Amino acid sequence: MPRPTQPDDRVIARRRRVGEQVRRVREHHNLTQLDVCGRSGVDVATYSRIEQGHSSPKLDTLIRIADAIGCELVDFFR
Repeated sequence: MPRPTQPDDRVIARRRRVGEQVRRVREHHNLTQLDVCGRSGVDVATYSRIEQGHSSPKLDTLIRIADAIGCELVDFFR
C-alpha cells in the first residue's frame, strides 16, 4: 500500500481557515470547546486539533459538531 503523502501548503492553509471558522461560529454561539465536545461526543483533544487546523476531520465529525453548535455545516466554509 502506498504511503500517504503530506498535504501541500494550499491544503494546510485551507484546513486552518476552516478550523478558524469553526472556532468563530462556536464563539458566536457563546459555547466553549467543552460545551461542543459534550454535545457532539468529539473528544477535547480532537476538537482542539480541528480548530487549530492540525487535523482533517471526517465529514461525519463536522456534521456532529455543527449539530452540537446549532449551525449549518456550510457555516464552517464561509
